[in-house]
Amino acid sequence: MAQACYHPSIEGAQHGAKCLPEFLDYAKRSGAKGAQPSNYMIQSEKGFQKAKDIKEAFGSRGMTLDGISAHCPFWVHTTAWTGSPTIRPFLPPDVAKKSENEIEKWAENYILKLLDLCAELGIKIVPMFWGVAFGWEMATGYPWGFWAGGNYDLLKEGQERFIKKTNKLRERARSLGIYLAHEIHPGTAAMCADDFNMLIEVCGGDKTLTVNADPSHCWEGEDWETRFRKVGARVYACHVKNFALRQNIPLRMMAPNWPDRAMQFCDIGTGDLNMTRYAEMLINIGYPQRYCQVMGTKTAPLIVEAESAYRDLDETSANGVAYVRDNLCFPLAGGSFEEGMGA
Repeated sequence: MAQACYHPSIEGAQHGAKCLPEFLDYAKRSGAKGAQPSNYMIQSEKGFQKAKDIKEAFGSRGMTLDGISAHCPFWVHTTAWTGSPTIRPFLPPDVAKKSENEIEKWAENYILKLLDLCAELGIKIVPMFWGVAFGWEMATGYPWGFWAGGNYDLLKEGQERFIKKTNKLRERARSLGIYLAHEIHPGTAAMCADDFNMLIEVCGGDKTLTVNADPSHCWEGEDWETRFRKVGARVYACHVKNFALRQNIPLRMMAPNWPDRAMQFCDIGTGDLNMTRYAEMLINIGYPQRYCQVMGTKTAPLIVEAESAYRDLDETSANGVAYVRDNLCFPLAGGSFEEGMGA
């Protein structure tokens, strides 16, 4: 019988109110075979939980550890220099009061310890995203940007800043055989495929710079197939997430209330994106093959990150896991359908 190359999994960052055991129990009830907890779920009063305890939590439930979501500390690390208040929700209160340089150093040390723990856990692929390394002016993407003048060049300065600020983290990841999987995302250091390929180029082709594919961030100009085929060989991780666009509403409107926004994250099955085509494309660009080779597994996770402005969060995610299990973890074709014709 043909085998599937995927298994259903779930991301933990949206479920941060749950401790690790609670999250894993919820994930298992929802039908997930694996899970990707957030960095907060594996913390303890004195740093991080012990690797053996984390392994036991997964092993006792018969679940696979499909990475650790490290988006928040990486966001803090590469954004702190801007003085942005958007980093405060992800910091201990005493750290949040420190200077930008002190916060950046704290985040760097935190991530280095997290990478060491990942290595101890056997995790070789870390989903994350780099923060606003190029500054908020360039993060707007606004075409009338005045990004260079007689005595400044924001693009060049950003490239140099990214290289310098991420160097120690990339070096540690490289020494541990870990791939840092950036989620190409508005407002981050790489907002489209070309941005990401630029980071690879300025960092001399650094193999640690990889991609966490997420189609729900392709709502403005670059569709998901264009984006992920441009970076195909670097896709080492993925999320499964969908959105719906409300017509005739500006995508960049300043609407703090989610239901008022033009782009709505929504349940997996009813959004604008065809998730089956997305799962097929991931196979075509080599994601599951690459993941299984690096992690030494038989299947690769399709990690649900379903959100909704209207639907209960736990129910939305559980519905997403069921959708992935029932629709996307299909058995692979053993060859071309043309081969049996006329036989």
